[in-house]
Amino acid sequence: MRSLLVIIVAYLIGSIPFGYLIVRRKVGSDIRETGSGGTGATNVSRRAGKAAGVLTLVLDALKGAAAMLIGETVNGTGWVITAAAIAVIAGHIFPVWLGFRGGKGVATGVGVFLIAAPIALLCAGVIFLAIVFLTRYVSLGSIIAAVLIPVFVWLQNVFVEPVADLRPLLTAAIVGALLIVFAHRGNIERLARGTESQI
Repeated sequence: MRSLLVIIVAYLIGSIPFGYLIVRRKVGSDIRETGSGGTGATNVSRRAGKAAGVLTLVLDALKGAAAMLIGETVNGTGWVITAAAIAVIAGHIFPVWLGFRGGKGVATGVGVFLIAAPIALLCAGVIFLAIVFLTRYVSLGSIIAAVLIPVFVWLQNVFVEPVADLRPLLTAAIVGALLIVFAHRGNIERLARGTESQI
């Protein structure tokens, strides 16, 4: 019962639509009707300015970190924490408060792996920055970084910090990456057509 509660709380934390609330407060419009339609930091920046985007990024990342810390505190088993990690990312992408239409899950995933696998996150972050610098496509950098997180989690386990059972963490990384790629399906179509917005 306690494990199920952790997962539900993680999902509800992920569902808090900070980007939507910030834009509604600052501009008075629905962020989902702007740009990519997501509630994340990139889209918020385009609609309400860089400061609003940075605030959204920080708050969305804190959601992921909070869910992980709650999972570790309340029930420290690997699979429950894995479920909490997946639930908080899913909550951000499919928030119950906004008709299951939210953001892309990237910043929330950053918060998750800042707690779960910081070295892997750092490596993925370097790749993200390099891709964005070279192409000016935030979405492309996000997709590739998300896909590489499981690889870096595995490499971290092999070369840096071995764990007794890698399966829970690797599962969280793989499922999280799949959710993020799914959330970017519209961006992938625009990238293929050459119509994706650049920064």
